[in-house]
Amino acid sequence: MKRQELRNCIILMLVWGLAWISSTRAVSLTGDDLSAWREPTGQWQVVGEAFKNPQNEKLISTNPGTGIIVNGPTGKTSNLLSKGEFGDVEAHVEFMVSKDSNSGVYFMGRYEIQVFDSWQKESDYPGIECGGIYQRWDNNKNPKGFEGHSPRVNASKPPGQWQTFDVIFRAPRFNETGTKLSNARFEKVIHNGDVVHADVELTGPTRASTYNDEKPKGPLMLQGDHGPVAYRNIRIEPAGPNPFFAFDNAATDEKHKTLKEQVAMLKELGYDGISSRGGEHLAEMAKELDEHDLRLFSVYLGINIDPDQPAYGPELLDAIEVMKGSNGMLWLFLQSKKLKPSDPTGDERAVEIIRDIADKAEKANLRIALYPHYAFWLERVEDSLRIVKKVNRKNVGATFNLCHWLRIDDEKNMKSLIEKAMPHLFVVTINGADSGGKDWKTLIQTLDRGTFNMRRFLTTLYECGYTGPIGFQGYGIGGDAHDNLTRTMDAWRKLHGLGK
Repeated sequence: MKRQELRNCIILMLVWGLAWISSTRAVSLTGDDLSAWREPTGQWQVVGEAFKNPQNEKLISTNPGTGIIVNGPTGKTSNLLSKGEFGDVEAHVEFMVSKDSNSGVYFMGRYEIQVFDSWQKESDYPGIECGGIYQRWDNNKNPKGFEGHSPRVNASKPPGQWQTFDVIFRAPRFNETGTKLSNARFEKVIHNGDVVHADVELTGPTRASTYNDEKPKGPLMLQGDHGPVAYRNIRIEPAGPNPFFAFDNAATDEKHKTLKEQVAMLKELGYDGISSRGGEHLAEMAKELDEHDLRLFSVYLGINIDPDQPAYGPELLDAIEVMKGSNGMLWLFLQSKKLKPSDPTGDERAVEIIRDIADKAEKANLRIALYPHYAFWLERVEDSLRIVKKVNRKNVGATFNLCHWLRIDDEKNMKSLIEKAMPHLFVVTINGADSGGKDWKTLIQTLDRGTFNMRRFLTTLYECGYTGPIGFQGYGIGGDAHDNLTRTMDAWRKLHGLGK
């Protein structure tokens, strides 16, 4: 392996935390004692059993033993911070609260997933619910609390019962001077088996965090002063690579005609989900994905910016209804029969349309990612960024499409363009390609093929701070879909040091 390739490989491993704790792959924070936690530990104690107090439902009773930690007899003690500090993690946490009690799990000591007795309760404000991402706080704002995120569903169990969180968390990224490149992100939060959050960014620490600044790593914190709570089986391990999904055009062939067959294949091969085209099949696709614990990352839809044409069809509104509450993306390509690609005279009409859709999408907790496409009016990443800035909506961002970029740009511009896109970059698409290719056969291949240096591209992407989803473009490849997706997944894992 050449020195530059070795450097790139090491960077990829470090970015995902595959080497963040020597040779240890997982860390347990609950066991025989409190040695995994910083002093002082206050009234936190190790017990063998925890259960609802039969005389007072607002307290927790315990029996001697090990394996469970409880925040004292009254639930009013100091917060507990781990000795270990972590970046990107996959965490499993089991907890129990008494009636009306309140706690929280703070990733990096800064970003809280709320622990609360939400059993059969209405929400007072976004983020207060169990499984909610707690709000940020600014005394100079009105209202002072902001950016709280309610869970999609109330998955809470009654007080006194054990509950679970399974969380994939991405730490914020910084350059060598300490400038933040990208926000912290809850990639996925599962509460008692239900996905309650997907791909939620946090612009800063949530309220009552231990730290007000942001760093690449930090401790796990358990809130201890808001009421009785017990924890067990807290496990932390590296999060692994970014989410990797496939376009639906890569999952279709003569052997995989039905949505059920396609989704089952993606699940079998280890993909995180799919990007689908809009249409009457979309609701069925969403249902199949839910049943296989996979995500509908985006829906590919067209916009016409010509004033004498309808801006979009009913399939866009149908997609919003199907994806409602998921924080998924409407993947919008923009066309015109009257204007040439990249012609800025179309900007005003494009901005008007996108703002209209963005308002509808925001009400449904959805985002918009503009999709640059060769020979369309919105052709370049630069076009997307120009429109995103003019639209000026938090839920509108850009896409970096590798094959379309390679068709019209020079590879030497890769890093500078990614850096420009980063503040607005929602999603990236990749595939194998030949450097200098000029048609789709050379520019869209399975990930294990082509002369384009994919390792260099991914290294650059991650060095620039990208932590979001990445999709495999399979347009026009043809052949056996299972074989194509298998070789692509094998190449993806190999690129990240996870395969042979």
